Amino acid sequence: MQNVKGTYDFWGQEQALRHNIQATLQDVFELYDFEGTNTTILNELELLTSKYAGGDEIIKEMYQLTDQGKRQLGLRYDLTIPFAKLIAMNPGFSLPIKRYEMGKVFRDGPVKRGRLREFQQCDVDVVGIQGPEAEAELMQLAIEAFRRLEIPVTVKWNNRRFLGELLESMGVPSQEMLSVMLTLDKIEKIGPTGIQEELNTKGLSKQVTDAILEFAAKKDWTFVDVCSKYEGLEERPGAVEVRALQALIQSLGLSQACPFDPFLSRGLSFYTGTVYEIFDASLSYGSSLGAGGRYDAIIGQLIGRNDIDYPTVGLSFGMESIMEMLKNRANLVPVASVLVIPIGDTAPEALGIAADLRANGVRTRTDFSKRKLKKSLASASSQGIRYVILIGEDEARAGKVRLKDMNEMTESVVTAEEALYCIEHSL
Repeated sequence: MQNVKGTYDFWGQEQALRHNIQATLQDVFELYDFEGTNTTILNELELLTSKYAGGDEIIKEMYQLTDQGKRQLGLRYDLTIPFAKLIAMNPGFSLPIKRYEMGKVFRDGPVKRGRLREFQQCDVDVVGIQGPEAEAELMQLAIEAFRRLEIPVTVKWNNRRFLGELLESMGVPSQEMLSVMLTLDKIEKIGPTGIQEELNTKGLSKQVTDAILEFAAKKDWTFVDVCSKYEGLEERPGAVEVRALQALIQSLGLSQACPFDPFLSRGLSFYTGTVYEIFDASLSYGSSLGAGGRYDAIIGQLIGRNDIDYPTVGLSFGMESIMEMLKNRANLVPVASVLVIPIGDTAPEALGIAADLRANGVRTRTDFSKRKLKKSLASASSQGIRYVILIGEDEARAGKVRLKDMNEMTESVVTAEEALYCIEHSL
C-alpha cells in the first residue's frame, strides 16, 4: 500500500507546523482586512481549459475526469480561476473585494522538492482597484507574513505589459510574444546558452534572436537602464505602470526587498500587468515561496463582457515550499503547556482539572497510558512541556494536586485553583 506519487499524508509535528504556518498567514490576511472564501475543487472542464484560463502548459498538467452524467470536469489547478468564476457568477458584489482562500489544488506535473501533485495554496486577491496601490499593499503583506515566519525574502517584480512592449521594440512578432516571455522567465535556471537553444526553435529572425540574447546577457538591468537602452519605451502604458509602482515601493522603503526584474513574466497566460515572485533572500532554497500578479481581463471575459475589466491582482503563498524551509524549526511547532497524569483511580479528577485549564486557554495534554511515571516525565521534558500535574488517590482525597515545574525542577502540593493561578501567571 502506498500513496499516489506526489501526494502525502501529514500528521503529528509536521501537521502541527503546517497548521501553525496557515494560522500565521491567516492572521496577516485578516490584519489586512481580507475576508475568507472557499471555492469549488471540481469545475467544468470548459472553464479550466478556456483561453482565458491558465494556458497550454497548465492544461497539460490538469487532472480531467467524467462524472456519471458524462459531464467533462477537472480538478482545480489553482485558486484563481475558481475565484474568477465566483465573481463572474455574482455581478452584484460590491467592489472592491479583498479575499483570501487556503485549499488544495492538483497538478499532474513533475515531482521535486517543494513541488507536489496535490498541494496547498494560500491566496489573497483584490478586485476593483485599478492602480498600483493594490500591488504595493500585497508586497507589504508578503513581507510581513514572511517576517512572522522568520524567513527573509526578496520579492522580485516586473510588468508583463512592459515586457511585451520591450520585446515588440526588438521585433518579436505577436504570435511568439508569450513563448519568448516564458523562455526569458527561465534565465536563472537555463542560463544564456539555454535561452539561445530555446530561441533557435521559435523561427525568429537572426536579428531578433541577437537582440534578445544581448538583452539576456546583462543581469543587472534597472528600469531606467532598459528605457535608456531601448528608445520609445518610456511613455508606453506598461512603462507608466512600472514607474508608478516603483515610486510607491521607494516611498515605502521597500526597494531593497522588492527589486525590479525585467526577465520575470510568470508562466500563466492570464497576467496583464504587474507580476511578482517571492524567493528566499538567503539563497538556501531555490524554488519560489510565492508568486502572483495582475489579471484584469479574466472575469469580464468569463461573463462575455470583453468591454468591461474587473481590475484584479492576487498573490499565492507556496505552502509546500514554506514547509520545506521550516520543517526543522521545532520552535514554530506549538506544544502543550501542561501534562496531566492520573495515578491510580483518579481519571475523573484528571479530566476535571484538564477541563478547567482548557477553559482558561491553557493547551493541556492528558496521559492515560498507565506507563511508568519516569517515562512520562522524560517524554514531557523532551517535548518542552513546562508543567506536569500529578493526581494520586491521596491528593484527590485531599482536594490537592502535585505540580511539577519541568524548567525549574521543582515540585509542590497545591489546590487545583493554586495550580491554575501559578500556570496562568508564568506562561
